[in-house]
Amino acid sequence: MYSTINEFIADWTQESSATIKLFQLITDKSLNQKVYHEGRTLGTIVWHIVFTVGEMMSAAGIQLPDFDLQEKIPSNINAMIDKYKKYSDSLIETIKNFDNSKLNEEYNVYGENWKFKELLKGLVYHQIHHRGQLTVLMRQAGLPVTGIYGPSKEEWKQFGMEAPE
Repeated sequence: MYSTINEFIADWTQESSATIKLFQLITDKSLNQKVYHEGRTLGTIVWHIVFTVGEMMSAAGIQLPDFDLQEKIPSNINAMIDKYKKYSDSLIETIKNFDNSKLNEEYNVYGENWKFKELLKGLVYHQIHHRGQLTVLMRQAGLPVTGIYGPSKEEWKQFGMEAPE
């Protein structure tokens, strides 16, 4: 749990960089990849990650630029990446000067009362969770994946080593 705004900013900066790095390996052609017939597509999961940044912040009264609850999924990955970067940068810019007491303010989020620090933690964990789903879909679509907390299979190969079993 975060005890200062700066702790969140450091965490968010690292995690959003990893998310962007992964997004940049996705192609427009792969956006319709699904695990199973009724499942979400690669594109809808990317958009869900992007959209949730604005959605969760709006629950705390923070309006990110161009965020619209009615916005539909863009048709290409670059538009989603651009929107994610904009939301991420705006989030940091908006909260960097908040007093740390803001972390204990409560907001109604998805029908529950959450402290701001819980909302921030949830936002970080949310994208980590969905990045895992993205890597599975990316593999199924024949795309490379990037290592986030350690090397991917492709990165082991670049090091001249075999990926561990």
